[in-house]
Amino acid sequence: MGRILTLDDARREREALRAAGKRLVLTNGCFDLLHIGHLHSLRMAAAQGDVLWVGVNSDVAVRLLKGPKRPLVPWAERAELLSALEMVDAVIGFDEITAAHLLLAVRPDVYVKGGDYTPATLPEYHLARLLGADVVLVPPVAARSTSQLIVTIVERYTP
Repeated sequence: MGRILTLDDARREREALRAAGKRLVLTNGCFDLLHIGHLHSLRMAAAQGDVLWVGVNSDVAVRLLKGPKRPLVPWAERAELLSALEMVDAVIGFDEITAAHLLLAVRPDVYVKGGDYTPATLPEYHLARLLGADVVLVPPVAARSTSQLIVTIVERYTP
């Protein structure tokens, strides 16, 4: 079970992991409504190294990315839920809409994102490669996304 780290804590711990020869994997996202697609992606990410850290967009960043009605679940609850998953070693909050600042601070060995991205569409792709990280794109679980869950809820519960 993971912990919730500040960015400063993450920087310090990263140095200790490097000194211990541990392979650090970083993934990130909004994780607004935790679903099977997230679980699949997190399992695949954890398999890429020794330690899995998950960056979670702040509420402000989620609104900028997903619109004014999101997030449905506040950051503190999203972070707590993710940190409780057995494959997650730590959760780090960040305010930006991309993970560039997080990547620069943490400098992972592997950067994992959902396969709905390609190297051309992933904003952090070139930065991650420049920092020496392997970039792994995990295939998405078909028809499983927070946006799709919201559509299903609205369809089923709107009179």
